[in-house]
Amino acid sequence: MDVTARIERALNDAVARADIPGCPPRLAAAMRHAVFPRGARVRPRLCHAVAFACGEDHPFATEAAGAALELLHCASLVHDDLPCFDAADMRRGRPSVHKAFGEPLAVLAGDALIVLAFQTLASITCAPERLAKLTLTIARAVGVPSGIVAGQAWECESKIDLAHYHRSKTGALFAAATVAGAASAGADAEPWRMVGEKLGEAYQVADDLRDAAADEDEIGKPVGRDVALGRPSAVIELGMDGALNRLQQLVHDAIDAMPPCENGSELRSLMLSEAKRLVPKKLAQFAA
Repeated sequence: MDVTARIERALNDAVARADIPGCPPRLAAAMRHAVFPRGARVRPRLCHAVAFACGEDHPFATEAAGAALELLHCASLVHDDLPCFDAADMRRGRPSVHKAFGEPLAVLAGDALIVLAFQTLASITCAPERLAKLTLTIARAVGVPSGIVAGQAWECESKIDLAHYHRSKTGALFAAATVAGAASAGADAEPWRMVGEKLGEAYQVADDLRDAAADEDEIGKPVGRDVALGRPSAVIELGMDGALNRLQQLVHDAIDAMPPCENGSELRSLMLSEAKRLVPKKLAQFAA
C-alpha cells in the first residue's frame, strides 16, 4: 500500500470513531468536512518519509502519528477560518466549516479533532517509551509555550518576531512531524527537529507568498488576508524577492540538517517538490 493510501486509511479510521450512533450527527459531519476531501497531507507525508528514512519498523505507529498530526492541522484550520481570526469563507475550494455548519459547531468540531488526535495516538500498541515520546512530541507542538496555539496568539501581540511567530504557528507541527517520524521508527528523534523547524518556516514563507501573489482559485481560499488583517508576513517584511530567496534557503537548510540515514532520497525529493509546488504560478519562473 502506498503512503497516500496509508494516510487516508488511517484518517478514515480515526474519523469513523466519531461518526457512530450516539454522536451528534452534525458534529460528526462537520469533523468529516474538515478532514475530507484531502488537502496536500504534507505533515503526515513528512512523518512517513522520515520514518522510512530511519528504517520504519512499526507501520501502525507511523500511521497513527501521521493521522494525529493531520487531525491537529485540520483543527487549526477550522479555528483559523473563524470570524474572530481570518473570517475565511472558503477552504480547499469549498465553504469553510463555520460557513457550512455555523460557528458553534465549527468551534466544537475543531476541539473534537484535537481530542481525536490523542485518542488516535492512544490506540497504538507499542513500547511505552515510544508511545510516550510520540505523545509528548505532538502535544508540545500544539500548545504552549511554542506550539501552534501560541503561534496563533502571537497575532494578538503588539510586537512580533517574525521568525519566532513562524516557528510556533507553522514550524512546530512540522518539527513534530519529523521528530515523530523518527520516534515511530524507534530512531534517535531529536536530531530530526531542525529539519522540521526549517521546513515549517519555509512553508509559512510560502503561505505568505501565496497570500500575496496567488489567485483564490489556485489555492482554494481567500487571498490578501495578511495585509487586510495586519498580520506579520515575510512578503511585507522582506519583499517578494526577499521572501522567495528566504524560502529557497530554508529548504536547502532543511536538507542540510538531515541526520545520516540509509533511505533519505525520498525525503529529499519530497522537500524539493513541496517547495516547488507551493510557489504561486505567477512567481514560479523566478523561483526556478
